[in-house]
This record gives sequence, C-alpha cells and structure tokens, in this order.
Amino acid sequence: PTAVPAPRSRATCLLPRSYLTVSIEPLPPVVVGDAVTLKCNFKTDGRMREIVWYRVTDGGTIKQKIFTFDAMFSTNYSHMENYRKREDLVYQSTVRLPEVRISDNGPYECHVGIYDRATREKVVLASGNIVLNVMAPPTSISVVAADTPAPFSRYQAQNFTLVCVVAGGKPAPLVYFKRDGEPIEVTPLPEPPGSGGSGSSSSPEGRAPRNLLHRDLDDTKVPKPLWAAEAEARGGRPAGTAEPPRGLAAERGPVTEAIPETVVSREFPRWVHVAEPIYYVRHAQAPVSDGTVEARATLTWTLNPQIDNEALFSCEVKHPALSMPMQAEVTLVAPKGPKITMTPTRARVGDTVRILVQGFQNEVFPEPLFTWTRVGSRLLDGSAEHDGKELVLERVPAELNGSMYRCTAQNPLGSTDTHTRLIVFENPNIPRGTEDSNGECRPWRFQMDASGTDGELPDTWFLTWLEGSPWGQPHAAPRRRSR
Repeated sequence: PTAVPAPRSRATCLLPRSYLTVSIEPLPPVVVGDAVTLKCNFKTDGRMREIVWYRVTDGGTIKQKIFTFDAMFSTNYSHMENYRKREDLVYQSTVRLPEVRISDNGPYECHVGIYDRATREKVVLASGNIVLNVMAPPTSISVVAADTPAPFSRYQAQNFTLVCVVAGGKPAPLVYFKRDGEPIEVTPLPEPPGSGGSGSSSSPEGRAPRNLLHRDLDDTKVPKPLWAAEAEARGGRPAGTAEPPRGLAAERGPVTEAIPETVVSREFPRWVHVAEPIYYVRHAQAPVSDGTVEARATLTWTLNPQIDNEALFSCEVKHPALSMPMQAEVTLVAPKGPKITMTPTRARVGDTVRILVQGFQNEVFPEPLFTWTRVGSRLLDGSAEHDGKELVLERVPAELNGSMYRCTAQNPLGSTDTHTRLIVFENPNIPRGTEDSNGECRPWRFQMDASGTDGELPDTWFLTWLEGSPWGQPHAAPRRRSR
C-alpha cells in the first residue's frame, strides 16, 4: 500500500487589535486678527493612514475639508515597519490660521485613520472636535438724540432721550452711561417710553400714563402760558379754549421800532425742578449679517433746561476684546449766536437771494430746529413761516427792500432769535417801469411796421406790449430804424 503523507500543520499568529485616541487642545476665545493654531493630538500603536481637518458649518450639516495628510504618498512614518512590536507613538497635527476672521468662528473636527495591526487592511477611525470662539471688538460708537430736531417748550415738561449705538462687536458689549464723568443710577425700562412732551410711559398693566418725575405738577410748577393769561386779562376766551400763537416766533403785528440783529432768549421755564431726575435705560440688540451684534442703549429722563444745559453725557462700552473701555460723549447745549450769511451780498431786483445759517458761537447739541418768518408780513411765497437751515427768495422785487427776516433756532434746551434785513438795489438791466407790483418783468415783443416794401427790410421796429396783457392797452414806441 501506498503511504499517504500526513498534512503539514500551519502555525497561526494572532496580533492584538490596534488602538487610537484623538483629542484637540482647548483654546480660549481669540480676537479678530490674531494668529491661531489648532492642535490635534492622537496616540496609537498602528500604522498611519490619514489625517483630515474639517470646518463644520450650518449646524453640522456641512463639513468643509481644510487640511488633508495621506500617509500612502508620504514616507514620514517609514520607521513604523515592525508591526509585531507593540509601541505607543504620540502624534500632533496642527492647523494654523494666520489672521483669524469672524467667519472662522465655529466648530472644527480632526479625523485620524490608522491601519489595524490585526488585519493590516482594516482602517480604524477616531476624531476630536473643538469650537473656535472668535471675538470682535466694537468698531464704532456714537451718541445721538432721539426725535430731533425738536422744539423748545416754556410751558410743559418734556422727555429727552439719548441713544448710544455700538456696532461691530461680538459678543454684545456692556453699555452704560455717565454724566459729568460719574456713573448714572438708572432704572431698567423694558418698554420704550411714550413719545410726546407729557413724559408718559406705556404700562403693561393698563394703568394711566405717569410722568417720569413721579410727582404731580401743581400751579406753581406749571404756570398758565403767558398768551393765555393775557387773553383772560383782555376778557377773551378761557385759557382752555384760547388759541396759542403760531410757533415760538409768533408775530405781534408790524414792527416799526429798531430791532437788534441778535436776540438771545434767556428765559427759563418756571416749571423746572432742581431735584435730581430719574433716569430710565433700555437695552436692545440686533444681529448683523457678518456675525456681529449692534447694541443700542437709550437713556430717558425729564429734561430740565436749567440744570441740563452744558451737561456732559458719555456712553461707555466694556468688551472682552478691548483692553480699555470705548466711549463717546456729547454736551447738551442750547443754540446761541447764530451766524447768518446772505448771498448775493448786494442783492438787486430780480436776483435769487439765499439766507443761510452757517453756524453758532458754540457747539450745539442736539440738532436745532430752524424756523424763518418775515417780521410784520408773510414770506414771498405767501406762507407764514419756513422750516429749514436756508431760506430762498426767488426773484426778489423792489418791494422787499428793507424787510426784516427772523430766524428762530431752537432745541429742547433753549431758543434764540436772529434778525437780518434785506436791502434790494435797483437792477440796471431792468428798465424802470417794467415791473408789476410783484416785481415781475412785463412781457414785451418786437413788431415790424407793415410799410416796408417786398424784399426789403422794414422801415421801423416797434417794441409793443403783448395783446391782452393785464397792464392796460398796447403801447408802441419806435425802437430802431434801419434799411
């Protein structure tokens, strides 16, 4: 019989499975413009396969690959050829952002893959993640007055609101107010106060509006307006039904006496209080498309022109990206000494005259309200007054010579009146007697004498009023005789 050799036995070597741990070093919040390095540390005993960095956006739905290392095309880890020897190797992969931006804010992931020691074909994966918090300091800060330009009131207390606008910050900054360098004790106001001069504030409980001063105003604090008292003294209508004069610069009839060029009102309201006002503050935030936040803080109180005039208010901002607070400041000042210019300086009949307020003797805040009136009469266009920094008189007639114009500049802290007189000179380009009562030139036309022969120039030219003109019968005068 033929002997069949026994099969040779094969020895099998089982290798332990590889392990992989991945972690990313945490980072504190960084400031826009800084250089940032993301560090991914991983420990393994396997053979490197790949390292991939992702930036996660849209709440984790989108992963943008920002760095890749593929070991198949690199010999950096060629020393790891002894797979039977178990050794721990620590690696670190870094991604550097040389100048971080707000758009870099968000989560990042580091994915690492190795070949398993047991199979040598299977890949073991692990990952770590970190959230990069990018801060941005505010780029601008400003303080403005709400509801400007606004008039000055001698007869009624009115609220005043300062608005501090801080833009470009991330996260939202801390905003607070100071007066004359001292922090203001404020009362939080969840809802904005009601507009108007009564100092009212809407209440969620449906209660009646109340004044911000929390005190009733008696007759000694709110006297009857002067025009109402005069009406009662003359036996006119009661104070409740008498019509007030139009605007602060109400006309008192034609003025014949000499009027100074500048009249500054120094009359303070008799309702003002010397007690410290109560300040109310309200904060609001609005996200911006670039990832920053616009913060607004409003400071509201009952204005007292007697103590608030020339008061310095500042808005200060604290932010973790700032080494020291930002601030913007304004000084509440009533207008004083307006500077008025008139062009042309030597106005002639038919010119267009512009009267403009160029500035004041002081820095005025908030923005003034300008009202123009003509003393003793209406303006050239027939209106009683004109609002704006400039008054334009189109084609001034001779009848405006010597007329006086008043400019009232006012803000919630006070008002001032300035007068200027218009002197109109004759225009040599306009013949005498060719103007109507409104200063407009009468229309003329040239007319040829019909006595001229055919093919020749007429004997006489006539300058004739247009037929049907409102100034009377047509009139003819010889103008030129020529062949």
